[in-house]
Amino acid sequence: MSPSSTPHLSPAAAPPGRLNPFADTSLSAIVAGFVAMMTGYTSSLVLMFQAGQAAHLSDAQISSWIWALSIGMAVCTIGLSLRFRAPIVIAWSTPGAALLVSSLPHVPYAEAIGAFIVCALLLTLVGLTGWFDTLMKKIPAGIASALLAGILFEIGIEIFRAAQFQTALVLTMFFTYLIVKRLAPRYAIVTTLIVGTVAAGGLGLLDFSRFHVALAHPVFTMPAFSVAAGVSIGIPLFVVAMASQNVPGIAVLRADGYTTPSAPLVSTTGIASLLLAPFGSHGINLAAITAAICTGPEAHENRNKRYMAAVWCGIFYLIAGVFGATIAALFAALPKALVVSVAALALFGSITSGLANAMQDLKQREAALVTFMVTASGLTLLSIGSAFWGLVAGVLTQVVLNARRA
Repeated sequence: MSPSSTPHLSPAAAPPGRLNPFADTSLSAIVAGFVAMMTGYTSSLVLMFQAGQAAHLSDAQISSWIWALSIGMAVCTIGLSLRFRAPIVIAWSTPGAALLVSSLPHVPYAEAIGAFIVCALLLTLVGLTGWFDTLMKKIPAGIASALLAGILFEIGIEIFRAAQFQTALVLTMFFTYLIVKRLAPRYAIVTTLIVGTVAAGGLGLLDFSRFHVALAHPVFTMPAFSVAAGVSIGIPLFVVAMASQNVPGIAVLRADGYTTPSAPLVSTTGIASLLLAPFGSHGINLAAITAAICTGPEAHENRNKRYMAAVWCGIFYLIAGVFGATIAALFAALPKALVVSVAALALFGSITSGLANAMQDLKQREAALVTFMVTASGLTLLSIGSAFWGLVAGVLTQVVLNARRA
């Protein structure tokens, strides 16, 4: 690169210097990583138990399923974040888990494992061929930012929905956030989490009656392959992973200024899913909502050091994987209002920047608005979530309104 080109680099694209995880970490990064992990687990861990019980899996098989997902997410999150020096958070496919609640009971478990492998092979192929990178480069920046804001909006308003049922707890947390945000912004989330936990205890909302310590153990299942399982589980899992996880996951990174190539991220998660499928993993993909907790300003004031928030998220994933049943019981002890409120407050910065960036370009403004509205609506068609349809609607709007006229 010539010296004259250096000044044009954005802070996220500029060489961040020597890798020094210990110097780059901070309390806010650790808290962001913990909140990201906690948000991911509490929002959809129950789906795995629900799907496993509906398919009559043993407790050991369900525990192995959670172990495989957690280990895969941990290794990929830590490895990719350190490799690219960017906050790359990996998560399991929540829409995929929801899909399995209805489809898993209708196929033998070994054939379901085979379908997981089919999905992982398709994800790996998409990543290695570079097709995904080509697609993402064609998405306008304003629409990507609107997609981010729309994805996060539903989580952001959960704090106000929770206020209807746990008014004292939520208001305590909200005003704690505002006061600490003004006095010491870096410690706003950690202080809110601590105060919220104490307040929940004082209000009698903590329930540790089911808490117990238990280690998770991997259980290997020899895969079997069938056309029925591939069509009913493998292909839908792939479509959902791409539309509801990987596309918005890259959009989150792009909206916060990270230019990390998507191909190695998608292919790495595909390979990890392939290796862990025999132990129950239905697939790990790029995260969107939990990633935004680590990519936003709450994680670290220096964008080049926010990668450590993702690294800490990966470390907490690792702990959760080893103590899968214990973590599930611990999260069950916390009131839902506390979890959603902390997650919502941690995302305020990312929602703000997403909306601001979405409206900057006058020619993209209306397309960005359509993207935001469709994504935030929660629309689901053909078992595909609103993030995908928001992107489609925004791109179509942009094409219709700004296509070159004869």
